[in-house]
Amino acid sequence: MSTGNVAKLRELRGVIEAAIGPVHAPLGIILGSGLGAVADAVTDARRLPYGRLPHLSPSTVIGHKGEFVAGRWRGRDVVVLSGRVHRYEGHSHDAVALPVRLLGALGVDTVIVTNAAGALHTRLQPGDLMLLADHINLSGGNPLTGKNDAPLGPRFPDMTAAYDVELRALAKSVAARLGQDLHEGVYVGLQGPSYETPAEVRMLAQLGGDAVGMSTVSEVIAARHMGLRVLGLSCITNLGAGLGSGTLDHSHVGAVAQAASERMIALLAGVVDGLPSLACRPRPF
Repeated sequence: MSTGNVAKLRELRGVIEAAIGPVHAPLGIILGSGLGAVADAVTDARRLPYGRLPHLSPSTVIGHKGEFVAGRWRGRDVVVLSGRVHRYEGHSHDAVALPVRLLGALGVDTVIVTNAAGALHTRLQPGDLMLLADHINLSGGNPLTGKNDAPLGPRFPDMTAAYDVELRALAKSVAARLGQDLHEGVYVGLQGPSYETPAEVRMLAQLGGDAVGMSTVSEVIAARHMGLRVLGLSCITNLGAGLGSGTLDHSHVGAVAQAASERMIALLAGVVDGLPSLACRPRPF
């Protein structure tokens, strides 16, 4: 972790509040590919592109708008991060984690993280939705490396329940009510940007992974470091290399995510509707 995160977050919070007014929302949502409609549905929305926020980098990936949105969705105060930055864009783990740390600095208590991912076995198919039960960090680093910023969290945060058990139970019950098949599995986080080789797909499956992607893990580690509750959801956009025919292409991944977005948004809406009353956490500084 780079020193100075507290100073960066103070500056970010000040810029946001000067531009759009105070932000008090207990719920944060990080949107992956194809889910921009959630941000579009926020009412009383106050929006800021990442490029207007110090220390936040605009996303360069198609399907990631790169926008901070504060407002109301499903009758709740929310902060939505529409798009994210990734390690493969040249950013450090610390920079990738800064947006979710910003959520914690604004008082968010619960974070829903979404992503697009590739299947590591054929029990998952393109278009399926997967609830994250756990993750394996093979991204080559950790956003907590370096001096610990004690106001944000402890030196050695526990990751036993990185993905909140009660939130997962809620997601399962919502999926059942909607008649959706919601798989549950382990997400493997790699750096990318190259897709995995067939040998790597076999290895990751043998390690216990169910789906693989190039995001999320650093965000979740940083969120748990700050004591935030996390729910993770993946849209399976492709079979890993060697599991199907043809080659992998990002445009196809985006198209599958877009096609599945209606079901993902319905699931997200049901989860948000089913959350108990949430209160903003005390700001850490």
